[in-house]
Parts: sequence; C-alpha cells; structure tokens
Amino acid sequence: MNTLHLYNTLSKKQEPFTSIVPKHVGIYVCGPTVYGPPHLGHVRGPIVFDVLRRYLLLQGYKVRYVRNITDAGHFEEEGKQAEDKIASKAILEKLEPMELVQKYTHLYHWAMEQFNNMPPSIEPTATGHIVEQIEMIKTIMKDGYAYESNGSVYFDVVKYNEDYSKKNQPYGILSGRNLEEQLETTRELENQEEKKNKVDFALWKKAPAEHIMRWQSPWGEGFPGWHIECSAMATKYLGKQFDIHGGGMDLQFPHHECEIAQSNVCNHQIPARYWMHNNMITINGRKMGKSYNNVIKLSELFTGNHHELTQAYAPMTVRFFILQSQYRGTLDFSNEALQASEKALKRLMEGYEWLKAQSFTAGANATDANLNTQLKTWASELEVFMEDDMNTAKVLANMFEMLPSINSLKDKHIAADAVSGDTWLYVQKQLTLFIENILGIKVEAGANREQLNGVIDLLIEIRKDAKARKDFATSDKIRNQLTAMGIQLKDEKDGSMSYTFA
Repeated sequence: MNTLHLYNTLSKKQEPFTSIVPKHVGIYVCGPTVYGPPHLGHVRGPIVFDVLRRYLLLQGYKVRYVRNITDAGHFEEEGKQAEDKIASKAILEKLEPMELVQKYTHLYHWAMEQFNNMPPSIEPTATGHIVEQIEMIKTIMKDGYAYESNGSVYFDVVKYNEDYSKKNQPYGILSGRNLEEQLETTRELENQEEKKNKVDFALWKKAPAEHIMRWQSPWGEGFPGWHIECSAMATKYLGKQFDIHGGGMDLQFPHHECEIAQSNVCNHQIPARYWMHNNMITINGRKMGKSYNNVIKLSELFTGNHHELTQAYAPMTVRFFILQSQYRGTLDFSNEALQASEKALKRLMEGYEWLKAQSFTAGANATDANLNTQLKTWASELEVFMEDDMNTAKVLANMFEMLPSINSLKDKHIAADAVSGDTWLYVQKQLTLFIENILGIKVEAGANREQLNGVIDLLIEIRKDAKARKDFATSDKIRNQLTAMGIQLKDEKDGSMSYTFA
C-alpha cells in the first residue's frame, strides 16, 4: 500500500498522513452525550472512524483510539436557557443521573456492536476526569486567558484571539469564522452580564441549588463546561499533541474550536495535527431533529417501527449505505435509498461468498487477456481509492465492476481459465481484505434469531421504562406492534416480561 492522504479541516486541503511516532497513531473521536437512546444521527461518525482505524491497523500501525462519553451534562449556550440534558432527563425518567447514564451507555455500546464497530482502546467519561478538567482550568486562568465570575469560570476568547492571531492561530482557525462577526451576531442570553464578551464560553459553571450533578472546585460547587472535557481527556491519554481528531461537521464550531483554544493555552500547541469531520445524515432532504419529528431511534430502525420507515433495516444494510458515500459528502436517508442498498449488498455478498469458497490454481495463463488485466486493475484500485481520503464510495463501485465477472464464472458463462489463477487469487484476497477487514461488513442472516432476541429485549426495556413513567400509550403500542409481528409478551408475577413466537 502507498501513502494515505486525508482531508485536514485545519489546513483546508488533503495531506499525506504521517504519524508523530512512527507506526503509532493516536486518534480522539468525540463520543455521545448519553441522555437518550441512540439514533440514526449517532451512526455515521463511528462507522467512518472505525473504517479509518481498521485501515491503519492493516497498514501495520498500533492505534490508540480514544472515544469519550459525555456524562456530566451538556449545554451549548450560557444562561438559564442552557439545559443540563442529563439532569433534566433523569428527572423525567425518575432515575439517578448516573443510573440514566449507565442505561444509555449500555444501549450505545449495544448499537455499536450491531454495526460491527470495534470498541475504543480507551473510553473515558467526563465525570471520571473532573480533577483533570479543574487542573486545566487553573492553568488557563494562571496564564490569563480565563476569569472567574460569580462562581463560574469563562474563557476569554477576545484576549486569546488578540494574542494568538500574532502566531497565525486565531480563534476561528478551524471553522474559518471571524471573531468580529461573531461579536456582532451572537444573540443576547440571560446571565450574559457575567461575561466580559458575548463570545466567551464556560469552562466551569456554578451549580444552582436544583442542579443534581455538582462537584467541589476552587470556585465553589459546580460542573464543567462541555468543551473542557475533551481537551482534558485527549491530553491525558494521547499527550499534548496527537495525530487525528475526529467528529461530525456540527462539532467544528464551537466545540472543536474551543478545544483548540483551551489546549493551545495549556500545552502550547494545537492538540491534533489532522482534523477530520464527517458530514451529517439528512432524512428525505431535511435535517434530522425533534422539530421535524424525524429522529429515528436505532431500535426503530431495526424493527421498522417509525412513521418515516416502510420496513425494518438490518445494521449491515445501514453500514453499507453509509459507506456508499465518501465520508465528507452529503448523505440523504430514505426508504428508497436503503432498499436499493439492501439489494446491492445482497448481490455483492452472494458473489463474494461464492468466490471466497472457490479454489484456484496459481500460474495458469488467462485466455481472455483483456478481462484478466481489467480485473487486476479494479482489484488494485481498491487501495488507491482508500488512500484518497478514504473514498469508500469508489471502493464499493469497483467491487460492483468486478461482480459481473464473478457471477459469470459462477454461472459458467465464462471458463475459469478466462482469467489466470493468480488474478482470481488476488481478487479473492482483495475482496476479503476490504469487505471484511477494512469496511467491516459481515455476513448477516436475514432472520437471525439471536439478533432478533436482542431487539425484542431492547423493546421490552423501553416498554418497562414507559410503564414506570405511566406512559401507557407507548407501552401498549410496543405490545400491539410485537403482537402484530407474531411475538406475544407476557407480564410475569415477579415484574419481568417474557415472550414467545407465535
């Protein structure tokens, strides 16, 4: 394999990848805020960076892959309008905040397993690194780039921008946003009088009396801001500077921009050399969001129980669908697109599984020299396209170019010796390497009972939660939908639920 090239959001261009330490790669990817069940929006990024990790491993790199869990609240704006999502959801579900966190962390892990994503090397939590965050805040304050106000601590964006612009590292270096424009357009929120500038962001927030999740600090009881957790954890596990920082395009600003500023002050360098951002998934041309009523939970995706869905979709179908687009490109989710991906994946895997089972003899000459050359070219280009900023769309396109020849061999429309044994063996090797080991696509039985049981168990858990909240409409809907599918639920005397297949 040749040199991997990646698009670096920081430089706004594609660059050859070289690691800081030869044959070692440090990757930090922003993980979920665990206050609700995983949904379709949680899928693309983890799959993209899983493929990158798999590719680097096969290139002989030792990869430390760090993906955090945000479990200490999550607010994007200052003032009373800023909501601690975890604490709010915990009250709604009548759970302790960490009980809620544990529940949805498990569900997230379950979802990642369904998509055949490798678990991270390290999965730190925000609540497990409060000390590190406080120490980082103290350093920023000592250097004069943060200030305390009414028990909260804010990062002085204007001072940072003035000083670091002289080093060609202004606030906005990643996102391309101009600070003067931000100062003009940032809307007024409550409690803004605490801050020197409207654009300053919270490193530490004073906890109001009703706030459940709170910790002691030099500035009183409170909780960390959203941005500081990633700076603290990335530094701890990957060092002052590491190779790749990944996340969705929606995190470029403000989250990653703030990370750069914080880490730059503390560690005197931009934390990551390469910044990679995957594009978002839209649904039927619209952004996914509660206001559009189009958020699809993964449990709904796997069962088809959502008004946007006409059927259930298997995890490998979704993974294949995502990889059919280059990760920086737009990706619109629709039933038509998913159904097309389902059929295409079935065709590809049937051809691949048949080819993999065949035995070929090396050394024989090809009777069709043109076909032989073409197959070798298509197979070799798989590496070329992966090296071109992980262009999985072109990788898969080449596989479908090879598929008619494979099917022709299978159906005996061409003789085995039309292509040399060496070439068939090479095609076998490349397809196995890319389909299974790099793209992470595995054979998936259409009616896998173990997988089905897992989905049913998840729905039972959701139904239990609904009953506990006295949300009987949701509870009854789940029972009725399962009954319609031939699955009978039974409430046991001990409070558990069992089920049988009709």
